[in-house]
Amino acid sequence: MIRTLTAVSIATFVAMTSVGYAQETTTDETPTNETPAEGTTVIEPKLDMGQPVTDGPKIGERYSKDTFGSWELACFKTIDGNDPCSLVQILMDSTGNPTAEVSIFRIENGGLAVAGITVVVPLETSLPAQLKMAVDGGLGKSYVYSFCNPVGCIAQIGLTQEDVDSFKKGSVASVSLVPAQAPDQVITLDMSLDGFTAGFNVVDIVQN
Repeated sequence: MIRTLTAVSIATFVAMTSVGYAQETTTDETPTNETPAEGTTVIEPKLDMGQPVTDGPKIGERYSKDTFGSWELACFKTIDGNDPCSLVQILMDSTGNPTAEVSIFRIENGGLAVAGITVVVPLETSLPAQLKMAVDGGLGKSYVYSFCNPVGCIAQIGLTQEDVDSFKKGSVASVSLVPAQAPDQVITLDMSLDGFTAGFNVVDIVQN
């Protein structure tokens, strides 16, 4: 891939250099101030005219709008400025490596579900073992994985009002998953609930 990109970069540089050279080179037969004959097509190089440089995020980029304890209000930049936001926390393993991402949003007219969570875990996760989540050492619940993509495997979870209340009252939730290569082991990740209430109260509401 590096070789291909390098080759393309060099080819582009050569092409642009040739264009510049052709623009600067003149001959005795064709004066530089001569107007092209009528009906002659003048082909100009496709040059990058540039874009204004801004300090903020670009369209389609995710950025942190605010922080609530261990949670970030992460939003995607849109053209119209109505940036959708969710409450996000990256979960670390025992060695400090980022292992999972949790994203929470509120739901309106969702029946029993008043909020939703998207949990992304590594591709090397055992799907039949399901994802388990419990607050402050409680029994918790098991959730199935919805699908996998190149980013990881995703569990789409609905939270009842009782679930949300337990998050607001709790201090830490454990998120457990099983590695596909070691089905006899369980990896438990801590999800801090510090700042959850404040962040949940301002996160976007999704219409169901």
